Amino acid sequence: MPHLQGHMADTGTTRMLIIALTLVILHTFAPCSGVNVKIGVPENYDGIFPWYLAKLHSLPGNYSDLVVTGDDEGIFGVDAQFLYALKPLDREKQPSYSLQVSFRTSVHRQSFTVEVCVIDKNDNVPTFIEESMRGSVQLGLLKGIPFMQVEALDRDDRNTAHAELRFRLMEQTPRIPSSQMFFIDSISGEVSLTDEGASTLDPEMCGRYKLSVMVKDMAGKANAFFTTGIVTVEVTGNTWASPDPVRLQENLPGPYPIPISQVKWSGSQAEYSLEGEFPEMLFTISREGVIYLNAPLDRETQDQFQISIVVERPDGREIAKPVELRVMVGDANDNRPTFPQAQYHTVVKELAARGTEILTVQAADNDDPKTDNVRIFYRLVGQIPESPRALFRVDRDSGVISVQADSMEGTAPQYTLTITAEDAKGLNSSCTVVVTVQDENNNPPVFSQHEYGPFHIPENAPVGTTVTAVLAGDADVRGGDSWQVDYRLESGNEEEVFTLVTDKQTNEVTLVLSKVLDFERESEYILVLSAQNPVALVRGRYGPASTATVSIYVDDVNEGPILSQSHYEVTVREGEEPGRVIATIRGYDPDSHPIRYSLQGDTKKYFSIGKYSGELKTVQALDREENSTYTMEVIAVDGRNSSLSASTLVTVQILDVNDNSPVLVGDYSWKYLCTPRWEDQALVLASRDSDGPQHGGRLNFSLRSDATVRRNWKLTPINDTHTNLSLNIPYLAPEVYTVPFTISDSSSPPRSTFINLPVTVCPCNVRGNCKMAAKQLQGMPTIQSAVGILLGTFAVIGTILIVVFVRLSYQNPKQPSKTNQERVPLKISI
Repeated sequence: MPHLQGHMADTGTTRMLIIALTLVILHTFAPCSGVNVKIGVPENYDGIFPWYLAKLHSLPGNYSDLVVTGDDEGIFGVDAQFLYALKPLDREKQPSYSLQVSFRTSVHRQSFTVEVCVIDKNDNVPTFIEESMRGSVQLGLLKGIPFMQVEALDRDDRNTAHAELRFRLMEQTPRIPSSQMFFIDSISGEVSLTDEGASTLDPEMCGRYKLSVMVKDMAGKANAFFTTGIVTVEVTGNTWASPDPVRLQENLPGPYPIPISQVKWSGSQAEYSLEGEFPEMLFTISREGVIYLNAPLDRETQDQFQISIVVERPDGREIAKPVELRVMVGDANDNRPTFPQAQYHTVVKELAARGTEILTVQAADNDDPKTDNVRIFYRLVGQIPESPRALFRVDRDSGVISVQADSMEGTAPQYTLTITAEDAKGLNSSCTVVVTVQDENNNPPVFSQHEYGPFHIPENAPVGTTVTAVLAGDADVRGGDSWQVDYRLESGNEEEVFTLVTDKQTNEVTLVLSKVLDFERESEYILVLSAQNPVALVRGRYGPASTATVSIYVDDVNEGPILSQSHYEVTVREGEEPGRVIATIRGYDPDSHPIRYSLQGDTKKYFSIGKYSGELKTVQALDREENSTYTMEVIAVDGRNSSLSASTLVTVQILDVNDNSPVLVGDYSWKYLCTPRWEDQALVLASRDSDGPQHGGRLNFSLRSDATVRRNWKLTPINDTHTNLSLNIPYLAPEVYTVPFTISDSSSPPRSTFINLPVTVCPCNVRGNCKMAAKQLQGMPTIQSAVGILLGTFAVIGTILIVVFVRLSYQNPKQPSKTNQERVPLKISI
């Protein structure tokens, strides 16, 4: 200790600097756990010694005799409360030290523990555990399934990156058939095949590979320590292959399970499982790869199985591709033949010859079609009704049913046959065949008598009257086409007076009247009626028995007259002279009796009709403006029987004649025109013509051919019946003027009316009202003049009143309206 203290005194300032630096470094390490004082010290320290590790803060102020123990190598010591080391520490040699520090106080000696943890540095190179690394890979191994593991060791702290190892495959020798046959997991060191290796591995091409492998610490960083080694890989064959197909008989008696095949993976430890389309647990596989059948098979349910055998590692990863086991199920005669349907229906014609095939029945056997188990024999075992026997037979091998009798005529309409199908083992089933004997047309229809009638029918019998009903019997089966009868009228009905109605349920035919009879035209009908089937006769031909004659007499009846038309349309010009024949109503009596004509509905007696001639005449001139249409009824009565009659309507249209002149319509005495002329002011003149549009359509207004008239006045048409009368000059002296004009219709030649129309022209105020009365026409006294005479005594008062009203009107001026009721044209014609 004195020597050490002397050395420390010589180093002085340097020692204190190192202590301070060391304390800073030591505080960066994680302390040990579970001791009184814990410090961390890095290994392989190469600085100045003594190396001060930490200050012991646990010492009291009055301690003495400080001693450290627990260090057999004499590495540690204490000086002035500082713990120091005299040489470097090696974590791989000893990772920690437990030191006891004791001291004396005034009372007694005390101690505490100091735990020194050596902190690791990366000072060890990783090494492979085995010098000679060998492994084997089996054919069929899948990509990525490890077949060996390369292991390495690093003595540095495994809890740090110093011992974090990474593996790398450096080189493969030889490089056939590919240079990248193998893969090594960088963390685990597991060696497996690549895609190319799994698909091209071949021991005959290359049975051994040498792999150069590197291991690095520090997780493979660039400045890490590393070691390389050689791995020898042997390529071995494998027993893993698809087993031979297995053929099993269905319904094996057992006992079960029955071993049927076996597979074996010759590499590492493996587990097996089965996959495929088969019921669960029908096939199972043991740990040893033995495949078992656990229940009887049914070939008819499934005749073969394709079983995939999967091999996996214990962790569930698939080692190799599955192999296939094909299981074929052999047949046993365990199925009875069955018909696809329990009952068949077929038809045979009654005239079918012996040997005619009518139906083929086929049963099916679910046994193996390649064996005799499916050979089927057919037998006819029953017939209902039983008599007559031996009508049918069935071929023993083909199942063809045919007619065995010489003829089916006279047999029952239907038979039920029972057919059995049986295999070689005697297993059988049956079906029924319903055979309907189809009637053929070998019997023609026959009338019960050759002639029918004579029948009497009145000529006025209504259409639809039944004359008679007859029947032609047919011996074929009732209801069939061979029994149905088509009736035809072969002669005597050329004008189609009669028609036939057949009851399809009874074959009875009814002769019905289809047109009105006329005794005068035809009094007797001889009809030839034939009967035939709708289908052709198979045997024979139609003879006289299928034909009959029907005689019909028409009885005469007194008939009423008949008019040639049901409605007459007649046109007459108005104003025609009375007595003119405007129409002739024509009728005839089938019995040639005379006809009497009369009118009904002519209330005003404008017309007359000839009692026997039917000539319709006018009694007086007709006026279209009074009535344009007349409708009446003409009655034609049988001259010998007044209860028999016929009628027709007659409509008389009166044609228009231009017999009316147009007239002016309306009162214009209270209307006036302003002077000077107001723009657009006019009198609206209306006219009317009582004739029709042909003559009185458009009415034309025209001023008299007088220069003064045409200079002062103007007529402007508005529509077909209205025109505007207005001033033609700007100013006309106030006065009542006579305006002469003519109104003409549009007929050719036209009819005209001349009119002298008094028109008042007066000066107007701003309101459009006359300010004073206009001068009257000479010789025409007015109401205003009469009133002036009577009120002459009040002239002064009148003058005053006029002045007052004029002043008021100018005080309240009103703009004159540009529109005036005289200028509004009418929208309709009168």
